[in-house]
Amino acid sequence: MNLLEKFLSSDSVSLKICGVTTADDGAALIEHGVEALGVNFWPQSKRGTTPEQAAWLLPLAGKILRIGVFVNQPKEFAAGIFEKGMIDVVQLHGDESADEVTYFYERQIPLFRAIALRRAEDVVLRGCESAHGILLDAYAPGVYGGTGERVDWGEAKKFREQYPQIAMILAGGITPENAAQAASHVRPCALDVASGAELRPGVKDFVKVAALMKAVGSTHSTHVD
Repeated sequence: MNLLEKFLSSDSVSLKICGVTTADDGAALIEHGVEALGVNFWPQSKRGTTPEQAAWLLPLAGKILRIGVFVNQPKEFAAGIFEKGMIDVVQLHGDESADEVTYFYERQIPLFRAIALRRAEDVVLRGCESAHGILLDAYAPGVYGGTGERVDWGEAKKFREQYPQIAMILAGGITPENAAQAASHVRPCALDVASGAELRPGVKDFVKVAALMKAVGSTHSTHVD
């Protein structure tokens, strides 16, 4: 089982720490056993970075799943970073079209598609079924993730039940204090945490990371409906 398959497996709940900006934090996440990290290539993000600044991702290949986050950017830009071997997965976190999702599918580039969730019944995937995973984030008009706002877990559970064939990643307002509850109630394949694992934007707090890993680990033996 490769890193992506392991991350998306329904056998246990994985952890993705997003908004990583430094090589030291990337190495420390590996030491803590975190399954995935996210690097935000959107320049307007307070955790944003450039391909040049993120060259530290290259030697992490095979050690942790590396996910590049993009928001309404040229698809060729994201594909180019993947082709350079800097990331393993492209995550589209903006208003990208179904055609853009298909672009990555046709090039065999693993893709996560983020959806701002209000009500599960309002979700229209529009071709996103070809994505390897769907990430549910809190709905905040004009804002693309990293708000710390919590998704309605009841609606997230409805989404999982509506699309049981889709690997679902839960984001939005997850902290060490509520991670175990989120994982056991919604039963996603993974939790995605940014602000809930930080000292300040882009700087990770490894006391919180260790607590998140413990919380997620506690759900592995109690993963029942």
